[in-house]
Amino acid sequence: MTGSPFLKVSGRFSMKFFSVDSAFYRFITRLWDILQLNFCWVLCSLPIVTMGASTVAACSVALKMAEDTEGYIVRSFFREFKKNLKGGIPLGLLTMLAIYAVYLDFQFWNATEGVVFLVAGIVAAFIFVIGLIYAYPLMARYENGFWKTLKNSYDISTRFFLRTLLMAFIVALEIALFLWNKTMLFLGVFVAPAIVIYTVSAFAIRIFREIEKEPGAVTGAEEEISD
Repeated sequence: MTGSPFLKVSGRFSMKFFSVDSAFYRFITRLWDILQLNFCWVLCSLPIVTMGASTVAACSVALKMAEDTEGYIVRSFFREFKKNLKGGIPLGLLTMLAIYAVYLDFQFWNATEGVVFLVAGIVAAFIFVIGLIYAYPLMARYENGFWKTLKNSYDISTRFFLRTLLMAFIVALEIALFLWNKTMLFLGVFVAPAIVIYTVSAFAIRIFREIEKEPGAVTGAEEEISD
């Protein structure tokens, strides 16, 4: 008596579905990586003042994740966190100061309904995004110094302006999704920061690779990305 063809097909489907090469397995693996990265980021950001270093460390891991070259999320994160404390802390403080300045401007607009404050807030938010959005992955990948990193971040944002706008739009959608309701907000506690960091890093690594292939560009992790 021969076995059921359905059982044979079902068995082959199950084996393929759960194999290490399946899309499902890759999704679960990446989700686990995101959960680990998010936990590390939250843990090392709790002192607040270390949030910048924590974000640089997370970007370092996420850059490798985007290229499928990272296998040890937690170990790599804490190594990069220690390495980038000196540069990450001032970058984090500058970011928080910029966010607070934009917040105050919008609060003034809400209180006075003055168009000037609204326009100033939008312009300030735009400058903030342009100036800092690549700073964290840059500091994670290259050793250029604090001010050179900020300059390179601004230069990349303006040079790859359309891609930067697309990235900012996707990040805004991700943030809006996790703020949609209480359920999404709860889920966001476990994955949202890491997803945003991964999105930025995935865009950044492609741009970095393009720049590194240009004639005269240096590719060492301790060199400048551009002049």
